[in-house]
Amino acid sequence: MSPPNVAHSPAPDLVRITRALISVSDKTGLVALGQALAAKGVEILSTGGSAQRLAEAGIPVKEVSDHTGFPEIMDGRVKTLHPRVHGGILARRDIHAEAMATHDIPPIDLVVVNLYPFEATVSKGADYANCVENIDIGGPAMIRAAAKNHDFVTVVTDPEDYEAVLDELATHDGAVTLTLRRTLAQRAYARTASYDAAISSWLAGQLGETFPPRTTLSGKLSQTLRYGENPHQQAAFYVTGEQRPGVATAIQLQGKELSYNNLNDTDAAFELVAEFERPAVAIIKHANPCGVAEGATLLDAYKQALLCDPVSAFGGIIAVNRPLDAATAEEISQAVRRGGDRPGRRRRGPRPARHQEEPARPADQGRAEPGRAGDDGEAAVRRLPAAEPRQRPHHPADLKVVTKRAPTEQELADLLFAFRVAKHVKSNAIVYAKNGATVGVGAGQMSRVDSARIAAIKSAEAAKAAGLSEPLTKGSVVASDAFFPFADGLLAAAEAGVTAVIQPGGSIRDNDVIAAADEKGLAMVLTGMRHFRH
Repeated sequence: MSPPNVAHSPAPDLVRITRALISVSDKTGLVALGQALAAKGVEILSTGGSAQRLAEAGIPVKEVSDHTGFPEIMDGRVKTLHPRVHGGILARRDIHAEAMATHDIPPIDLVVVNLYPFEATVSKGADYANCVENIDIGGPAMIRAAAKNHDFVTVVTDPEDYEAVLDELATHDGAVTLTLRRTLAQRAYARTASYDAAISSWLAGQLGETFPPRTTLSGKLSQTLRYGENPHQQAAFYVTGEQRPGVATAIQLQGKELSYNNLNDTDAAFELVAEFERPAVAIIKHANPCGVAEGATLLDAYKQALLCDPVSAFGGIIAVNRPLDAATAEEISQAVRRGGDRPGRRRRGPRPARHQEEPARPADQGRAEPGRAGDDGEAAVRRLPAAEPRQRPHHPADLKVVTKRAPTEQELADLLFAFRVAKHVKSNAIVYAKNGATVGVGAGQMSRVDSARIAAIKSAEAAKAAGLSEPLTKGSVVASDAFFPFADGLLAAAEAGVTAVIQPGGSIRDNDVIAAADEKGLAMVLTGMRHFRH
């Protein structure tokens, strides 16, 4: 069915509000709005709880059922779906005046509607039937109708926009400008789109559909960021309605606002530290870990994590999976002060954030989208944190020993630790670990052997800075996020002093790599599962 081809005159700049329809679930600011409209002589139509709240405040209000002459039916499922409502909203004042007069349809100039709390109902864990009953029908219909007819109708879907409307009514003697009507129409369509996206995603989950034929990403602006990945780029942070732990639901305790890059790094740190059950610390720089450790306490874990690469750690993001204790906080502060005192470096104060609950494992994290405008002005979106689960953690039973020597119990524990960390390092990834702590990280190289060498070099530098007599990598294990295509990467790790190796396997040269490991006396296990991260 094609839409009608109707000619009409340009929209007026100012439209006076004479009649408003108010039907809201979120009653924040409702009474103040009603009082301001009533003071301007606006007739108020309303429904259910909204009408009751307005009446209790002494504000004149007319029930929609009295306006339509038709009662609410079917447990409230049908109350505003009536020609006298939708005709009053959709009628163009320039060409539909005769139809309005013929059918006795008075105009509705302001529609204030927010929707049944479907997202909140789902997040509370309500059963299927309750979630379905919280799918609003009449609300989206009125919102979309009012937004379509924004030439003549003002639509408001968020209490945060009440003030802007009331300011214009005060400034323009009871009228609203076309600019604001268009702005609010855009917000209205964004709200109904977001609402439908939440319903669609929930239903897909109920059906067990991982990849439905069509999906929609939706978020609400949380803050406009100072800039994007680079100072010449614009950026903003959008959050969804999901309340699962993640960077989007963290509470910043002090300091200036986080930047686009801070948010990305914070996500990477949160996602990594959530991998571990024991007290753990992850230090992140440019979305890559430069130190990760488990320990008996957070302080022990922090010291071991920092030892891996203290130079790169300066200015990085630190994540812990326990409430931050005073001793660890003081040690972090001391490290910040020491780093800031180095020649050529600027001291920056910490910007701590916390969660109300323990970090969930990665599969349980929430979502947010920091959007940025690229060099060409086109928008790009990156989802934070990665709500989709990373691959499941490995257990000893998953591993295949392929060398003559099997790993010792301690080697096996370190291999599993290192491979967990490698999942969070940009490919090609090489991670050296010993006693539940990283001792060298090689990230993001085009060649795996370069990653192995760089990690060893940085580890040697860290050992020298700490006054140690031998490289941190001596006696360590190594994890590779993907197979070794040649034996050279493994030999570079062996030269660094590793005793055991964990890697996915699957190369046509696996036998050559295994033979090289045997020749060096290394234990090697295969996981059969690659962990690229780009």
